[in-house]
Amino acid sequence: MTTTDPTITGDPTDPADVRSPDGSSTGTGTRATRIVGIATVIAMGWLVAFGLGFSPEDRDQRESVRLLYVHVPTIWIAYLAFIVTAISSGMYFFGKKKSLGWDRLAGASAEIGTVFVAVTLVIGAMWGRLTWGVFWQWDARLTTTALLFVTYIGYLAVRRLGGTHEQRARRSAVIGMIAVLEIPLVHWSVRLWRSLHQDASVLDADGDVTMDGLMLFSLFVGVIAFSLLYLWLVMHRTRVMAMEDLLDDRGLDAALAARRDEARSGEPEPDEPQPDAAHRATSDETADEQEGVS
Repeated sequence: MTTTDPTITGDPTDPADVRSPDGSSTGTGTRATRIVGIATVIAMGWLVAFGLGFSPEDRDQRESVRLLYVHVPTIWIAYLAFIVTAISSGMYFFGKKKSLGWDRLAGASAEIGTVFVAVTLVIGAMWGRLTWGVFWQWDARLTTTALLFVTYIGYLAVRRLGGTHEQRARRSAVIGMIAVLEIPLVHWSVRLWRSLHQDASVLDADGDVTMDGLMLFSLFVGVIAFSLLYLWLVMHRTRVMAMEDLLDDRGLDAALAARRDEARSGEPEPDEPQPDAAHRATSDETADEQEGVS
């Protein structure tokens, strides 16, 4: 039984050449992605305006506080991305239908979350250089965040191991549901251990918000902007992963078909019909008579 979609045509070895029946390219862009993309660009423009222009400098951190409008939203959205990965992994692992759509969503969300953690670490190192005088300290918050980053690098590596799509989904689901448990450790690390990193200014356990109103508004603009960016990237990445799975299946079908053709071409061709014994005897007698006459 074939695993490909017969309505899709094009070169099966080229992901960019997957086409619909009418010959048009089936890219990852849709009306929804275009709307979200436009909203993302607008929100990013607002973030630049408020983060660099309207928001005042901090009394203690001065201009370096503007880095936090990227640093804080990216780690929050990374948390969200990894939670989505865990939920999607659970939906696949415990679901009855075992839909690979959940696995693709888990993988796409983990990829984007890992990128956001990398951005958090880079921006945090820049902030640390301006505030602490060094790019890196083996601080509890920094170390646990780096551990979170390495864990999801490992998760993505496991997804690249060989096997069927179902095998990939099962092993990835287990790791995705376990890895998310590191998020509380990262968030509460500043209270569990002595840390140079400042405590939460917004998501504080006491509910106190220690930020200026315009600075707080700029921070939430950043959260909205990066949330839209995350959504836009997930929508595109899940479609790309679906196309990659389709091409893998088509490649497998093509390999099986080639193997069947090879097996057929290797079969011996039927021999020419041989004359029976009576026919051979008659032929021999005729030959003898011809020799006697000559």
